[in-house]
Amino acid sequence: MKIETRQMLKTDWDDVALIYQQGIITNNATFQPIVPEWEEWDSNHIKECRMVALVLDEVVGWVALSPTSKRKVFSGVAEISIYVKENYRGKGIASLLIKELIEACEQKGYWTIEAKIFPENKESIALHKKFGFREVGIREKIGRMPDGNWRDIVLLEHRSKSII
Repeated sequence: MKIETRQMLKTDWDDVALIYQQGIITNNATFQPIVPEWEEWDSNHIKECRMVALVLDEVVGWVALSPTSKRKVFSGVAEISIYVKENYRGKGIASLLIKELIEACEQKGYWTIEAKIFPENKESIALHKKFGFREVGIREKIGRMPDGNWRDIVLLEHRSKSII
């Protein structure tokens, strides 16, 4: 299976939203209860370093960054979101996307990529650790799911080669 990547385009949104919805349904990917409209999602994600993975021109995964702060001193710190279409999980797509995102972040001057992952999402934690993310800690009862249940997150970070 040949996997290609490219920058995410607005025209990819329907496919990206479908994949995002599949993640939401698992209850182990995000606190987000519903997929936002393009305009909201677009305004909350950094324009650069957005990529999609394609198999035979079908969008099968995506990765993007969100700012962690509006303060200039933290302009090189961003949070990663990565999702793979349900029937393509476990086929190396997430690995390719995260590898290329890290390379793009190095080129664009990001010095820290943060990942906030539910402890139950062991596959995602393992993926991030495989690419040099280190566990910083656990934030207990940091957010509530739509059903009212409190959830913890594991905070991981990847530091740029330029500062370590």
